[in-house]
Amino acid sequence: MSALKQRLTKMSSQGHQFLVLLFALPLLISATTGIAHRLGRSWFGLSKDFGRAMMTLHEGRYLGEWGVPLYILVIGLGLLGIIATGLGLLWGRSLPAQWSARRLHHLLAAIAALPLLVSATTGMAYRLGRNWFGLSKEQAAIFLSLHQGTYWGEVGRPFYVLLVGLSLLTLLATGLSMLTLLRRLPLWRSRITPQT
Repeated sequence: MSALKQRLTKMSSQGHQFLVLLFALPLLISATTGIAHRLGRSWFGLSKDFGRAMMTLHEGRYLGEWGVPLYILVIGLGLLGIIATGLGLLWGRSLPAQWSARRLHHLLAAIAALPLLVSATTGMAYRLGRNWFGLSKEQAAIFLSLHQGTYWGEVGRPFYVLLVGLSLLTLLATGLSMLTLLRRLPLWRSRITPQT
């Protein structure tokens, strides 16, 4: 591997790890509340109040009218940055031979990158279109339908949201378990290294 490629790989790896650490909690909240909202409303018939509570957390509505689009923009761009740096790390690499968190992470990242990309961009487009560009609900509906997989129909939509959300949660869990930054901490190292 050339010195330039090694340097770019290292920078991409450090950027990926930094973004994951920075955005792990908001993405965890976004994924779990998105899943809870869609499954709660579609499968369990939970109230609109429950749906509003989940959307308050999902979109950061507690930040006020101006905070919501900024929150969505920052979280969406963070996810896009994680996807871009992650795909950059995967480019030209083969899968690890043994089953491990790294192998699962690589496989799932390759499969889930496009649905996560669609979810992030359409979520941002919907919220920014509504709040900053004055789109009506009807005009912005295409972004929301793409965001939540409405094109899969009433039966397929909850499954789509569940799969995309679980993919993100699994990527976060496996990614955090591999962070070299955390592995350098003495407390973390003692948890993952067996005592002899």
